[in-house]
Amino acid sequence: MAVLQQELTLGEAADQLARALPGHRVEILQGRLTVTPPPDGSHALSLTKLGRAFDRAGIVEAGHEYVQGVGLWLPALPEDFAIPDFSVVDEDFRDAHVTKNYYAPNVFRLVVEVTSSNWSDDLYVKVECYAQAGIPAYLVADRKHDEVLLYTDPADGKYPEPQCFKRGQSVPVPESVGVRLELSVDILLDG
Repeated sequence: MAVLQQELTLGEAADQLARALPGHRVEILQGRLTVTPPPDGSHALSLTKLGRAFDRAGIVEAGHEYVQGVGLWLPALPEDFAIPDFSVVDEDFRDAHVTKNYYAPNVFRLVVEVTSSNWSDDLYVKVECYAQAGIPAYLVADRKHDEVLLYTDPADGKYPEPQCFKRGQSVPVPESVGVRLELSVDILLDG
């Protein structure tokens, strides 16, 4: 008996993987399909504490919200999208819906990634993707190298060299985010 196989688009393959692997993060970055397992406890706790810090700083009063796991449409390639760990977005971000669970990059003020098994994507590929999308600030809690990197003010699709923060230091949230806040490197790395 002959079996007919249908060739899938990258987007269709991503949708199938997302359904088949609940809890995993499926993204298309620079035309490459990536799958990341669910976060560990320290990773999840870092994001919880990050949300609390933004609540205390008055993020809602500043006209913004923070969200976890909301898709960011990446305009460089037609099917590219990322699902950042944590994002600060305009309060009306849902008006910038592009497709599926992906929103236009212009409503993102800050994107945060806490590294896990796919740490190289967060440190290299996503730096390029987020800069090309014009994300004003990208913060990476790099658990692999025990530091926090802050990329800001992309120009011509590239971020300048990042600011690097070590344990015991605090990371100032850029003014473009809309609140005054210092984030502990240790909490970002350890939860």
